[in-house]
Amino acid sequence: MKKRIASSAVLGFLLCSAVTAPAQSVQDVVELDLVPGWRTETGSHMAGLRITLAPGWKTYWRVPGESGIPPTLTFAQSTNVHSVRIGWPRPGVFESYGLETIGYADEVVLPLEIKPTDASTKMNVSVRASIGVCRDICLPVEILFSSDIAPGAGAHEPLISEAIARIPKTVQSQTARCAVEPIRDGLQITAYLPVPAQGGTERVFLEPSRSDVWTSPSKVSRKGDTITAVADLVPPEAKPFALNRSQMRFTVLGDKGAVEMFGCQAD
Repeated sequence: MKKRIASSAVLGFLLCSAVTAPAQSVQDVVELDLVPGWRTETGSHMAGLRITLAPGWKTYWRVPGESGIPPTLTFAQSTNVHSVRIGWPRPGVFESYGLETIGYADEVVLPLEIKPTDASTKMNVSVRASIGVCRDICLPVEILFSSDIAPGAGAHEPLISEAIARIPKTVQSQTARCAVEPIRDGLQITAYLPVPAQGGTERVFLEPSRSDVWTSPSKVSRKGDTITAVADLVPPEAKPFALNRSQMRFTVLGDKGAVEMFGCQAD
């Protein structure tokens, strides 16, 4: 059972090259639908937000990389929905015009753990998705759609289960350490993360609790089971700020796996 896009609008164009691309409808490039899923033992509902892309097009992960549009998903207009927790499956790494971006090609299902306000009545899940999609050009698009989920157990959906299995595993961070130094326009953070090797070229993504803080690509090195990542954090005010180390999120992405940690101690 799928619900199609109710409406969509192109907000603009970000040119990624000097080549003029033919006009293309958003519906020809990207579609969103809700995979209904099943009711969990805790009373929440496990669904999936499926993003289907035309051949050659890509969209971005939670952290888009050196260039890109970070996705924003909001559920404020939903009814009988208390909360929604979004899962992000392990992304791929792409290079375009000398820049490295992080995201998904073809199709991705984002697991949604939805907690209803009243488990005995249907939920209406209304999604406003602001995402970027890229090929020769990049389109920031906004898509609005809604779908009903009837009360009851539902059925386990392999697409959702496979997506859940691809979410980076969380590892304990009691021994993660961070050194923080002020720089002219923000902070430089050096994170020491006890994480086994994830294979091949490893990348580390640092996410502070403030969503308005720009984070530079990390300089990464490894010694044994500890990976070190150095990055600059620059807020809109372009000056040093108070960093909550306990709210930092670290994702280590390798060729064969990915893990994440939350929080670090002062080094």
